[in-house]
Amino acid sequence: MALEMRVLQADEWDVWYDHLELAFGGVPDSSEERKLYKSLTEAERSLGVWDGAACVGSAAAFSFRLSVPGGAIVPAAGVTMVGVSPTHRRRGVLSSLMRRQLDDVRAGGEPLAVLTASDPAIYGRFGYGTATYALEVDMDKTRVRLSVPPGTEEVRLRLADPREALADCERVYAALVPRRPGMPARQPGWEGQPLLDPAEQRSGSSPLKCVVAERADGEVVGYARYRVRADWDRSGSDGKVEVSDLDALDPAACAALWRFLFSIDLTWSVRASRRPVDDPVLHLVTDIRRSQPRVRDSLHVRLVDLAAALEARTYGAPMDVVLEVEDLFCPWNAGRWRLFADGKGAARCTRTEEPADLELSVRELGSAYLGGSTLTSLAAAGFVRELRPGALTEASRAFAGDVAPWLPHGF
Repeated sequence: MALEMRVLQADEWDVWYDHLELAFGGVPDSSEERKLYKSLTEAERSLGVWDGAACVGSAAAFSFRLSVPGGAIVPAAGVTMVGVSPTHRRRGVLSSLMRRQLDDVRAGGEPLAVLTASDPAIYGRFGYGTATYALEVDMDKTRVRLSVPPGTEEVRLRLADPREALADCERVYAALVPRRPGMPARQPGWEGQPLLDPAEQRSGSSPLKCVVAERADGEVVGYARYRVRADWDRSGSDGKVEVSDLDALDPAACAALWRFLFSIDLTWSVRASRRPVDDPVLHLVTDIRRSQPRVRDSLHVRLVDLAAALEARTYGAPMDVVLEVEDLFCPWNAGRWRLFADGKGAARCTRTEEPADLELSVRELGSAYLGGSTLTSLAAAGFVRELRPGALTEASRAFAGDVAPWLPHGF
């Protein structure tokens, strides 16, 4: 029987999602997760591949708005729920889903597609480049102390119910989005994602807790969400603090929140994952080695409309370069593009017949787009070729950002 690809119908969602769980190992999601993602699924942006009555492939997209260098919020397709049944691998199902999806993204006028990869090796061939990284720290409280900045003592901390404090926390989050590339401006419904707290997935940790940081006038300027794992052994308590979110509007609030997490009784370590790679905590700790920093890939970016994407962000230095771009999967991006930036905010990207200054693929542009990877480092790996002396340094400086791009949560 021939396979059929079609847009998801609302009454097919459960069968479609059952397939996705099977593709990811067969462990069912909690009812809480399933309910949330059913409410967030945009059926008109969700694709299924069917073999008779069986769903054997899936891919979907969320209508995101993503911060880019300079603070602009740009439409982006948040690619998600991609899976192929183990019975139908190596039959072109994934490629056909990626083809249809990127065509739809282009037709919808979104210049970017973004995803988090369960297997990073898969998506490079479709033009996605690793654009952000996530930091994990596991800080030993018996050996690591914090050095806090002036003003920390003036911050007032208050324990709060995570749901009751949600509106204040979302205001803090929204204020931070233009400051750091890679952050999604949360659309209605997404505020519930950081509050997911299924009991069956806590692995012995407490329910989600929240502490908010306030100024003297009561304005909330930061928050942390965390769990406590109250372990014990023969020598006594061996508890751990597990940080899920920490956002703050100023250094004093940031330091006060970290110090609070370090002060929780009967705990001896503080672990945080999915943090920005330039997180201030790396400078607050007295012993970076005992904090065990580790880094992994996070957000992968694909330029769907190359010119629109490159014109949407600002650049940190003047630049006038001609890029020879390879894009085998979205050939409308391939060819020579002149990228001009005045270093003050204005940028233009137009087709040209002028000689190329740099050669690279759309994947490298995706990696460099948010300022997290430099074109110089990509050239050192052999993925960017300089044709005009000085062009690499010129472009790399312009693309680089002042802060590391960061994806604060998955999707």
